[in-house]
Amino acid sequence: MKPISFIIISYNRVDDTLALLQNISKLSKAADLLEEVIVVNNASTVDYNKVKEFADNSKTISFKYYDAPSNLGVTKGRNYALQFAQGEILIFLDDDALLQNEDALENVLKAFEGKGLDNREIAIVSFKVLYYENLEMQVNALPHKNFREYKNKPTFYTYYFAGGAHAIKRKILNQTGNLPDAFFYGMEEYDLSYRIIQFGYCIKYDASIIMLHKESPLGRKPKQEKLQMMWVNKSIVAYRYLPIGYFYTTAIMWSLQYLRETNFNIKGFFIGWKNVLKIFKQEKRTPLNHQALTYLNKTQARLWY
Repeated sequence: MKPISFIIISYNRVDDTLALLQNISKLSKAADLLEEVIVVNNASTVDYNKVKEFADNSKTISFKYYDAPSNLGVTKGRNYALQFAQGEILIFLDDDALLQNEDALENVLKAFEGKGLDNREIAIVSFKVLYYENLEMQVNALPHKNFREYKNKPTFYTYYFAGGAHAIKRKILNQTGNLPDAFFYGMEEYDLSYRIIQFGYCIKYDASIIMLHKESPLGRKPKQEKLQMMWVNKSIVAYRYLPIGYFYTTAIMWSLQYLRETNFNIKGFFIGWKNVLKIFKQEKRTPLNHQALTYLNKTQARLWY
């Protein structure tokens, strides 16, 4: 059994996905370190024959292509793909990405070596993300909200990870459970991160593994529906795991952010608050223990928003 599996969830990005598979096939020691590369077509509306043909014709790397039964969203799509993965370390990449450095696989293995903060085992390694277009760092992909202080650090321990640019030990998911299926879009990283920290593991950022993201440096403004999902999901995470005061600050601040980003969509604002208020009845609180909260404090986690 080889140690690493890739998981790529693709939706209507045939050329980008093909380029990523070609990029992976050229990585140093790919044939020796990769158990498989799993591609899940998330019910795209375009033809993926080019991707299928590349997967079928590979002689040295096992590329496995699957069609999802429907558009499962990011979170459920990744959980769907997990059933096919055999590697001890799972690398998740966005479908509009490339790995810049040829030694990325070797660096992933090195990044997991040794112990992390407070002698915790390293569960996740989050990668450095640069824009493909200009090689500038993508601010919202750095797994820390204090960008100025952390942007130039080669490694640090943190409290969440970049969902489309990370590696995780498979055994961790066997203990903590997968990503939250109910989160169609947004904030699933925080939910899993808090569970990982609660179980006594840590999360590491390592700049020696570099992902090039083809998203425009101007960013893609989320649609109003997705902004609402992010607001509600972040409130759910705060309610589940954090001291209750952080739930209230999160819900309020994200509601104001929603108004600002949607040019004061009042209808969506009230729908969002309706869903937030349902949290009290629908969700169970499982607050983090003292050790986990201490870890969050040591990593300078931003919890109030």
